[in-house]
Amino acid sequence: MRRDERRRDIVNILLSGKEAVKGSELSKRLRASRQIIVQDIALLRAQGYEIISTHSGYIIKDNPLITRVFKVRHTSEQTRDELETIVALGGTVVDVYVWHKVYGKIEAQLNIFSRRGIETFLDGIKSGKSSELMNITDGYHYHTVRAESNEILDIIEKQLETKNYIVAEKEG
Repeated sequence: MRRDERRRDIVNILLSGKEAVKGSELSKRLRASRQIIVQDIALLRAQGYEIISTHSGYIIKDNPLITRVFKVRHTSEQTRDELETIVALGGTVVDVYVWHKVYGKIEAQLNIFSRRGIETFLDGIKSGKSSELMNITDGYHYHTVRAESNEILDIIEKQLETKNYIVAEKEG
């Protein structure tokens, strides 16, 4: 894993957790030594991330990242491509939700920020125990995507548009 990917993963892990994450847990999950994690935390702090060390682990005080919601539509076969596009360009797929005409908003947290996360998600779908939320709304769904800048979100949006995944607000 490259250093910049590992640092992005650290930020995403800290942002997606509801409680502090121990350095040893980060070390284990990211397959890096504890010393490397400490160095990465120091560099992230220098970049402006408010990462606080507590007796129970690391937390991020304020979320320095920007989010944007994308309304999308595609087939189940295109789910991998959609997720890989977002992650490869530096985004995190925070959640997925649909607007059901009877039930209203149905939402699930995803926090997918790596290829490993994509594989875990897709393996869960392939198991047949559940299906994608978009299946109950004819493929229409929304993703909240988190990234370091509006420029990255613009690039992600442009790429999703190029692949015809973005839906005009009036559609669906």
